[in-house]
Amino acid sequence: MSLTRADTLGGRAAIAGIGATEFSKDSGRSELKLAVEAVQAALDDAGLRPQDVDGLVTFTMDTSPEITVAQAAGIGELSFFSRVHYGGGAACATVQQAALAVATGVAEVVVCYRAFNERSQHRFGSGLTSRQPSAEGAAMGWTMPYGLVTPASWVALHAQRYLHHYGLTPDAFGPVAVADRRHAATNPAAYFYQRPITLAEHAASRWIVEPLRLLDCCQETDGGQAVVVTTPERARDLRCPAVAITAAAQGAGRNQEAMTSFYRDDLTGLPEMGVVARQLWRSSGLGPADIDTAVLYDHFTPFVLMQLEEFGFCGPGEAAGFAADGGLELGGRLPVNTHGGQLGEAYLHGMNGIAEAVRQVRGSAVNQVPGARHVLVTAGTGVPTSGLVLGPA
Repeated sequence: MSLTRADTLGGRAAIAGIGATEFSKDSGRSELKLAVEAVQAALDDAGLRPQDVDGLVTFTMDTSPEITVAQAAGIGELSFFSRVHYGGGAACATVQQAALAVATGVAEVVVCYRAFNERSQHRFGSGLTSRQPSAEGAAMGWTMPYGLVTPASWVALHAQRYLHHYGLTPDAFGPVAVADRRHAATNPAAYFYQRPITLAEHAASRWIVEPLRLLDCCQETDGGQAVVVTTPERARDLRCPAVAITAAAQGAGRNQEAMTSFYRDDLTGLPEMGVVARQLWRSSGLGPADIDTAVLYDHFTPFVLMQLEEFGFCGPGEAAGFAADGGLELGGRLPVNTHGGQLGEAYLHGMNGIAEAVRQVRGSAVNQVPGARHVLVTAGTGVPTSGLVLGPA
């Protein structure tokens, strides 16, 4: 069972720097080069030197090992290095791992990074064509023979059930895509800068896997993103305003699989995110009404609606109405993905969303929410996942 008490991590580590490469469809350089550029940019943002770093955290899916990044970036000895599994579900957990290391004194300056050429080289959307026999891969054996070989096809089953259960049509997903693209249109760093969309354009976009249309699916991006985590004391003396890691959590639900949890009793929610939500609220002492803006993992629009419900921003089946009423827009009840999200800015496995949350707390976001103090960030959905609440240090 998941934790039933608050943890004591909150406030014992802070984010001191963020950095990224440009977001493109063809970076023209190696994934290692992208990782190093992002790490160096994050250190520059914090006003730190490579030799100040003693820890690195990334994803198991990342192709650039910690020791190789350390060598290429001019970082010396490492006292802490770690990787987190489950694709995009690892995003916020990399920061949690760094915070745990900092809070316990295992390391003092830890950089979390993720870099890939996900458009110009390997594209997740191209799907699986084979799988080595393993305990982890066994679940795929129940779906791959029937043509369910892409993330979109796996999410489509959950989405179809959600629509059926609540009497909705695929148009319910449109306001999520429109809000993301509207925010991206004013963000110069976004791939879809100056390219908003309308509900009519969403409805006219081609089917990928019903009920998902093209504009319900995130981009495939080349790029890198890094985040610097250190002690609150050290962060306060650095170049940019420190951002406190108010709460951090991971979550896996009962009968959890990676993207194919089709044998649960209910397919209309995201139990793994429910585990994260309960722990974040419990440990931070906050609730939905305290959150000023949120960065919700948006690889596919239906899971944004389900996350709104899991975190209690609205009741089960009410998220479509929440979004349709402009609730996700700037000035709405809960501005979501003010950078444009993975639908509009870039698909960096959620790491660019953490950077946007930092900017919101600092007050430096392009689409700044006035007076933003508490920001919720979530990682990948449909897989074991993670989340953060960030606030002023």
